[in-house]
Amino acid sequence: MAISDLSDNITVLISKGCSWSWQWVMNNSKDEFPRKVLMVSFAVMIIVWYKVLFKKWNNGGRELPPGPRGLPLVGSLPFLDSELHRYYAKLAQTYGPIMSLRLGRKLCVVVSSSSLAKEVLKDHDTIFANRDVPVAALAATYGGQDMVWSPYDSQWRMLRKVCVREMLNSTNLNSFTAQLQQEVHKMLHDMYARAGTPINIREKTFEVIFSAITSMLWGGTHKIEKSTAEFRQVVEEIVLLLSKPNISDLFPILARFDIQGVVRKMRKLSLWLDQILDTIIDQTLDMDRSEEGGRKQESRNFLQVVLQRKEDGDPISITQIKGLLTDFVSAGNDTTATALEWAVAELIDHPEAMRRAQEELDQVLGMSTRVEETHLSKLHYLSAVVKEVMRLHPGASILLSHCPSQSCVVGGYMVPKGAQVLVNLWAIQTDPEAWDNPLEFNPERFLMATNKCDYSGNDLRYLPFGSGRRICAGLALAERLLMYTLASLLHSFDWRLPDGTKMDLSDKFGMILKMETPLVAIPTPRLSNLKLYT
Repeated sequence: MAISDLSDNITVLISKGCSWSWQWVMNNSKDEFPRKVLMVSFAVMIIVWYKVLFKKWNNGGRELPPGPRGLPLVGSLPFLDSELHRYYAKLAQTYGPIMSLRLGRKLCVVVSSSSLAKEVLKDHDTIFANRDVPVAALAATYGGQDMVWSPYDSQWRMLRKVCVREMLNSTNLNSFTAQLQQEVHKMLHDMYARAGTPINIREKTFEVIFSAITSMLWGGTHKIEKSTAEFRQVVEEIVLLLSKPNISDLFPILARFDIQGVVRKMRKLSLWLDQILDTIIDQTLDMDRSEEGGRKQESRNFLQVVLQRKEDGDPISITQIKGLLTDFVSAGNDTTATALEWAVAELIDHPEAMRRAQEELDQVLGMSTRVEETHLSKLHYLSAVVKEVMRLHPGASILLSHCPSQSCVVGGYMVPKGAQVLVNLWAIQTDPEAWDNPLEFNPERFLMATNKCDYSGNDLRYLPFGSGRRICAGLALAERLLMYTLASLLHSFDWRLPDGTKMDLSDKFGMILKMETPLVAIPTPRLSNLKLYT
């Protein structure tokens, strides 16, 4: 119950009490003692009412984190900025690294420092392992039967285990590299044919990532009458709906009406994707049944393996399998393509950094060979470039929400059970107390011996893939995708903006932090052996 509701209820109670006491006094005007008893009883009732209402917010003498007062009913909604990561960072300068604010009927707690992120994601990891799931996500994932949005329970642990064990193990990642190389070579050939003409970087990289990931998920032999461009459009619309503020989330009593039509739109998109996944699953089952003899383990894709596990008795349903596929097709593609777009943009804007990255590639590879998996571990400066891009432009500027399963003390304040807890990753990774010149693109910071940051989430100053139980399961896959694709783009081409255009590095807040203006750049071939482009 909000503060304003309490005030209204107390006002009504006082008015009723005063009316009642006035009538009682009129009928008993000669007896002072009963009047005093009534006044004391009324005061006690007010105190009890107050304590009962605020017990869950003031447990053990702890208070809610400080924050803006907001307005009755709507809270701080009218004051929110469209660039929410910057808005919360600005509020943190006033209210501190942990603050609370009301967004409609929802209590939101925002954490903006590495030390407090450690309390949420590490020290009290189990308590904060659940999600505060938006209704749009439920519509997109069969009621939350996926790995990203499902609650932290035995089903989630089973899905996570299946994903890591059957898809993201080292053997599968190594075999995936060959598929990625094939798709990247196709992209380089196409770019060479279009050398000197503008190319939309995110569109091209999305095509590569999508083809590579779907080959890993279900192979490339299925008959799907949908283009990559259609998939990209649907994925972007799904991500947009997940990012959109929804009245149904802020005022749950209104969820049944779907006032903004978010759920209707999401169900339409999900149905489009669901029909494709049903077709792919049916075709995979038919192919498996038609095979004679045993399968070759090395030729089996993720879908074949997990379907076989289901037939062997593993407790996973077809719906959960489709939920896992949806996670990778939607989140995995868009985040990686967006990161590659940011990387190329920053390197164009910092020519010295691009020159140094290309010199390293030339030293490790030479000019007469393609990038191979074995080269990546030797590309230290390029690795620093990727890390710096993920620091300045994390895929999720605010980590997906957490929801405590019980009230918990963080930073000396009480975070109530059921609150929406947000970790402002952008604020943490641009904190001037943790990073020198935090808004400056400087890959060299990751080459210093004192900086041991990696993607594991153990150093809470740097956690582009999250931390704790809910850390991104696909981080090893994403790292390979980013490093190999970016190395190939830089080794094969020089990049510049079209004449008469200026770099725009402004971002657009959403579930994925994208460039406000899509990057269009011109490639110029730089390899001496032109056969490498064919």
